[in-house]
Formats: sequence, C-alpha cells, structure tokens
Amino acid sequence: MACKNLHILIFSLLLSMLLALQSCEKKQQTVPKKKTDLTEINRLIDLGYNGFDEGKYDSAYYYFNKAKNLAIVAKDTSRILHSFTWMADVEIDLGDYNSSEATAIEALPYLKNSNKYPYGTWNVYNVLGNNAVLKFDYKNALYYFTKILYLKKDDLELQACAKNNISIIYMGLKDYRKAIQILLPLTLKKNIITNKDDYAVILDNLGYSYFKLGNSKALHYLLQSLKLNKQLKNDRLLITNYINLSEYYQKTNTVLSKNYAEIAYKKATQVKMIDDRLKSLKLLIEVNTGNQSKKYALDYIRINDSITRARQIAKNQFAKMKYDFKQEREENNTLKIEKAKSEIQLEHQKNRIIMLFCLMTTAIIITLLIINFLNCKRKKEKIQTSIDTENRISKKLHDEVANDVFKTMNFAESQDLSSPQNKEILLSNLDTIYSLTRNISRENSPILKETEFETEIKELISGFNSATVNILTNGLEQIDWKSLDYVKKIIVYRVLQELLINMKKHSNCSLVMIIFKKNKNNLEINYSDNGAGAPLEKIIQGNGLQNVRNRILDVKGNITFESEPNKGFKSNIVIPL
Repeated sequence: MACKNLHILIFSLLLSMLLALQSCEKKQQTVPKKKTDLTEINRLIDLGYNGFDEGKYDSAYYYFNKAKNLAIVAKDTSRILHSFTWMADVEIDLGDYNSSEATAIEALPYLKNSNKYPYGTWNVYNVLGNNAVLKFDYKNALYYFTKILYLKKDDLELQACAKNNISIIYMGLKDYRKAIQILLPLTLKKNIITNKDDYAVILDNLGYSYFKLGNSKALHYLLQSLKLNKQLKNDRLLITNYINLSEYYQKTNTVLSKNYAEIAYKKATQVKMIDDRLKSLKLLIEVNTGNQSKKYALDYIRINDSITRARQIAKNQFAKMKYDFKQEREENNTLKIEKAKSEIQLEHQKNRIIMLFCLMTTAIIITLLIINFLNCKRKKEKIQTSIDTENRISKKLHDEVANDVFKTMNFAESQDLSSPQNKEILLSNLDTIYSLTRNISRENSPILKETEFETEIKELISGFNSATVNILTNGLEQIDWKSLDYVKKIIVYRVLQELLINMKKHSNCSLVMIIFKKNKNNLEINYSDNGAGAPLEKIIQGNGLQNVRNRILDVKGNITFESEPNKGFKSNIVIPL
C-alpha cells in the first residue's frame, strides 16, 4: 500500500512539473505582437492630401511624414515611397529643391525591389528629375526621366508623362525642335487625348515650344490647352496657360499680355502658388510702365522677401520634424533594445527557476524512490527474519523438544506411574522439556524491560551455564547501559545470544570468557572460548553469524572473527555509543 501511495505521489510531482513547463510555453506563445493599422496610415495620407490642396504645406508635410514613419514601422514599402514623394513635392512647391532632393534620396534604399513597386519607383525618380530641372541640372534630369521610360513599358500613360518630362528638359536647353519631335506624336495618341489632364499639359508645352520658334501654330495649341483646363477647372495648370499666353502677347499685344498676367497673378495668389505669383509679377513689370511698373516691382520685392523668409521657416520646421522623428526613432530603438534585454533576463530567470524546480522535483523523486527501496528492503528482511525465526523454532521444537515429549509419552504409557521411582523419572523428563521450551522462548522473545538490561544480559548468559560449560564475564557492571539506545541494546542481546547458541551447538568448549569495556565513544565486547574451533569460512557460512555481522554493520559498528581448529573461537565487537 505504501509503495502504491508513493507511486501516486511521484506521478503527481511529474504532472505538476509538466503543467508548469506547459503553462510557461503557453505564456510564451500568447504574447501578442503589436501591428500597425494600415487604416491609420491611409487616414494620415488623406489628411496630407487635404493640406496640400488647401495650400497648408506645413500640415501636409506633417501628416505625410507621420504616415511615412508608421509605414516604416509596418514595413509597408508602397506607402513609404508614396509618403516620401509627397513630402518631396511639398518641398518643391515651397522652392526648397535641395531638401526635396534629399527627401527623395532617402527613399532610394526602399527601391531594392523596384519591379515590385513600379509606381512608387516612378514617383521617386520623377521627383528627382523635377528637382534637377528646377536646379537647371538637365543632365541628371534626363538620367532620371529616361530611367522612368523603362519601368512600365506597358503603361502608356506613364510613358507619355515621362516623354513630356524629357521634352521639358529640351525646352530648358532651348532645343525646342527636339521638344516638338517628342511632343507632337503624343498629341496623336488616343490614350493621351482621352486623358484630358495629361493632354492639356502636352498641348501647352507644344504651343510654348512653337512660340519660342516663332511658329504660328503656337497660339492654337496654347488656346486649346487653356480651353481644356477651364473645363477641368485645374487652377494650377490654368496659371501656366495664362503666363505662357501673357508671354506670347508680350511683344504683339501688351493689353492682352497684361490681362493674362493679371489673371495668372490673381489665381496664383488664390491657390498660393508662390513661384507663379513671382512669374506673373515679373511679366506685369515688363508690360507696364511708370508708376504701375514700379508698384509691381515693389510687390515683387516684398513678396520675394516674404517668400524667402516663409520658405526658410518652413525648411526649419521640416528639418525639425525629420530630426524629431529621427530622435524619437533612436529613443524607441534604445527602449526596444532595453526591453529586449529585460525580456531576455526575465526569460533566463524564468528558465533558471524552472530548472531549479525540475532539479528539486527530480531530487525529491530520487529521495522518495530510495526511501521506498529501503523500506521495501527492510520489509523483505523483516519477513525473511520472521520466516527464519519460525523455521529455527520449528527445527528446535522438532529436534530438541519433540523427541523428549515422545519418550516421556511412551514412558508414561508403558510404566507404572504409581511407583515413586517412575514418578521421579517422569517429573525429571517434564522438567527437561520445560527447560528446553523456556530456552527456545528466551532465544526468540523481544527485550521488554529496557530499564533492566544488565539483568537481562546476566540471565541470558546464566541460561547457557552448565555443569560442563563455565561462562565468565568481566566489566558488565561498569558499562552505563542507560546511555545505549534501545535498538543497540537489542543488537547486543541478539549478538551475544547468537554467539552462545553457536558455542553450545558446535564448540564443545568448557570455558567461555566475555569482556565488556568502554573504549572512547564505543562499546567493545570481546568473546573467546576454548572450544574445538574450525576454519573461519565454515563457521560464518551459516545464517546465524552472518545475521550477527549484518546487525552490527547496520548501526555502523564492526565485528571480527578468529578461529582455527583446536584453538578455540574469538570475536571482537565494536558498537558506537
């Protein structure tokens, strides 16, 4: 039953250890990963669009920058590129071409898989090309716009935009014939004609190129572009139309030139197109005279100074936004690293606790197994001892008592018990039987009187004294038997009993000497007799003396035997007090 209970306990410990490990594993598995909501990125981009359309460039830049930062966290390359290009466009509109170029260049590392994001790549190269044109760096502008041509060959709209941009480069280089060679075929393509926005731009550039060459076709294309943009209500492109028409009439019809310039100036002021306001004012200065020209000149200077200050402020704001984000990202990275280190330390600590728990559980299980093994072993030894005792008693009863009882019964049946002599013989036989049974009882009875141990030893020894065997003791009374614990007293008693039984059976001695003495912290007992003796192997091969040895070793004591034929038998016993 005890073994069964132990197995249940061990199973419970193993189960608890398994559950602890499993719960730890579940905790690790259920840690949620923070995901950036793409809806929030789209919302910020829409807010950027609104700010840009309303001319609130600082707000537009702020929202595009924030959308870009979230897109970087979400690793959404498409939205990263989209946000970068809009930020660069804002900087172009504010005339900060160097910052715009730097912003576009920041997007270049995200173009590693340009085939995967062709439109994002197109936008980045387009911004870089526009910046190069505005800085009169036509060589680099041609490089970027040419790269666009090879991105999406199947997208005719993008191809047309790229070719139109290349034509602008040649217009900047004053190679108007080359520009016309590129633009004129585009006006004949159906897909361009149906796309009125792009078609209006191409017509205006074509008309301006003809104008610069002094070709009369110029006015047709310029007016056709103006008409389309009025239908589209595209104020930005209308401003360009009016500026180009003002320049067209500057030498031939100053009134029309002045009217177109004034309309361009008003619209540029309404939609906050700063550079177009200055272009319009420049034309107004040129087509007017006297005080009116002076007035426009002063306006030009005032607006230009104001624009310069505003752009510098905006530039500083945008730089601060970028710096703040960089600082925030570095701080976030530092916090992430510290958090990761902390989590690793916690994980290591958790693992150490789990390992310690496992080791302790293992140690407890091993200890319980050892205890269980020793208990089972002791139980088996007790059972075996009981069986041996029963067998010994049975043998003694058969060998020593049964024969005497049988003889006595025969004597009682066959003899006349009325005779005094026969009565005396019968009583003598019964006394012998009683002595034998009493000795057997003494040999196997437990020691009950712990306080009278010395008397028990004396009675044990006296029981083996006889007319032929004289047993002498020395030092028995000098030992403080009360200091010896009960278990050791039983061992001393059983050891002496076994030695005396062995002497009675095999020794044929006439004298036995037993000496008791205290040696430091040990009780020492020396036994010797003058019996026949025998080879030591033969003497201790029986269970009796072997049991004696085992009992002594159980209490960390020691026992030795000495014996030779015709030289008696000796034993030295040492038991810790």
